[in-house]
Amino acid sequence: MKKFLRYLGLGVLSTFLTATPGLGAERISFFYPPFGEFSLSVNSLETFAKEGKIDDELSFYASRATPQQLAQLRELLQQRFNISPTLVSQVTYSPIGEQVVQRLGELLLTEARNNGFYAIRASLILAATDQEGLTVVNLLRKFPSNTMRVNFTGGLKIVDDLSQLLKKKDEVFASLQKEAIAQAAISTVDFSQQADLRSPGKFRWQKKTFELNDISRSRRLPVDVYLPTTQNSELTTQNSLTFPFPLIVISHGLASDRSTFVYLAEHLASYGFAVAVLEHPGSNAERIQQYFAGLAGPPDATEFINRPLDIKYLLNELQRLEKSDPTLQGKLNFQQVGAIGQSFGGYTVLALAGANINFSQLREDCNPNNSSFNLSLFLQCQATDLTPKNYELKDDRIKVIMAINPINSSILGEGGVSQIKIPVMLVAGSQDIFAPPVSEQIRPFTWLSDTNKYLALIENATHFSAIAEPTSENDILPVPPALLGPDRAAVYSYLNALSVAFLETHLLNRSEYRLYLQPSYATFISKEPLNLSLLQSLSVNQFNQIWSGSTPQASKPSNPQPTPTPR
Repeated sequence: MKKFLRYLGLGVLSTFLTATPGLGAERISFFYPPFGEFSLSVNSLETFAKEGKIDDELSFYASRATPQQLAQLRELLQQRFNISPTLVSQVTYSPIGEQVVQRLGELLLTEARNNGFYAIRASLILAATDQEGLTVVNLLRKFPSNTMRVNFTGGLKIVDDLSQLLKKKDEVFASLQKEAIAQAAISTVDFSQQADLRSPGKFRWQKKTFELNDISRSRRLPVDVYLPTTQNSELTTQNSLTFPFPLIVISHGLASDRSTFVYLAEHLASYGFAVAVLEHPGSNAERIQQYFAGLAGPPDATEFINRPLDIKYLLNELQRLEKSDPTLQGKLNFQQVGAIGQSFGGYTVLALAGANINFSQLREDCNPNNSSFNLSLFLQCQATDLTPKNYELKDDRIKVIMAINPINSSILGEGGVSQIKIPVMLVAGSQDIFAPPVSEQIRPFTWLSDTNKYLALIENATHFSAIAEPTSENDILPVPPALLGPDRAAVYSYLNALSVAFLETHLLNRSEYRLYLQPSYATFISKEPLNLSLLQSLSVNQFNQIWSGSTPQASKPSNPQPTPTPR
């Protein structure tokens, strides 16, 4: 009923605005102290966008811009965003969307200088409905106020704060890379003479798909299990692996599916690991597509609980099937279980490793006055809708975890992350704008208390560099090319190699693989422009010194001895 009334209201609003002449911004106004108020007509912008002409009014501003900046402005004004009105409505009426528009409304004000929240939402929907589609100019034309007032001072402050934050991020990344390079320089290992963990292992594998159904939570969980095959008995001897195989579970991120990490699942299976890749039905690509189409609501806050419970249920069902299904019978080792997750899946595996939801941190970070540039907070703060209590999400069967671009700074915080007592590897990309590396991976790395911890830093990698490309065979939502970053093949190879080294060392206790977990190995396989660095330690004090701009005391580098070549 609530959704029906929402769409009824939108219909009435649409009819009213499109039938009433004169509703739509005619001018953009901004106040720039101490020089006073300036304005520009929408007609002037529209002429520039469509014809490239700069009239007398626009020339005052154009003379202060470079040709490149003017070309970028025209390109932006001409850009048509092919988004349906249903999608715009779904997003802007969702809790996360409302927060984003509310924040934007602090910069784009109505003629009466009120927050432009409702005006922006209405104009977005109406522009998407219009034949011309959603463009900046059409957005202005649909703005239900004769003048759109720009909070210029506030905008400049945001730009300045963001610039400073990005500069700090770059400084932190550069400092940590320098530390990793210094540690790598003392290594005596010649990795050109060692086995190449980026290459597939010697096991063949087969894939079997299961459709699990957790009736108690009304959750259907599609699962692909990649199982090594051992027709050649010599292989099991060479790889020191026999039945049962160690088990790795992979958890995808928001709006992805179980095909996201096929490359990683196949690679691990080739090294003798059984790999189970599931889908989380409340936050997978199918659910998000239904949401965008108006057929489902946004992901619920209970996903923060259901996702770890999905993994628990999966392990329970695999233990049951392992006793009855001929394909799995006797082949899974539940004493050697690891978990890998990306983004929302990164949170999932951290929770399974023992990090409790930190409701006090959420209350502190999710107040309306928080002006953080951390986009992941829009998702993390949905957890404030949960009943504050101690949710039992830890699974003691999981002995190691690898979290790629995880979100965790507020949902778990230091109080949650510090509770993890098993080996952890965190992976961060320097150009990740959705789970910013400093707040979501680098600082949380300092909170980990177990000595077996690793921080992999990939320069120029984005939030999406680790995921498989959308194809006709999967349902992964397409990502704009600008957000993908450079060629992702290098990132795939890094994750393939580091995951094998990490799991062999800390899940299977094979010490000969430890040499691959040194900074020197990361340097050896690093490839421009996606340079890879690996750190084994970073204290809170060291991080604070880097952040404050002072020179941190270098951590004592390890001095590894050459070890036998892994076979």
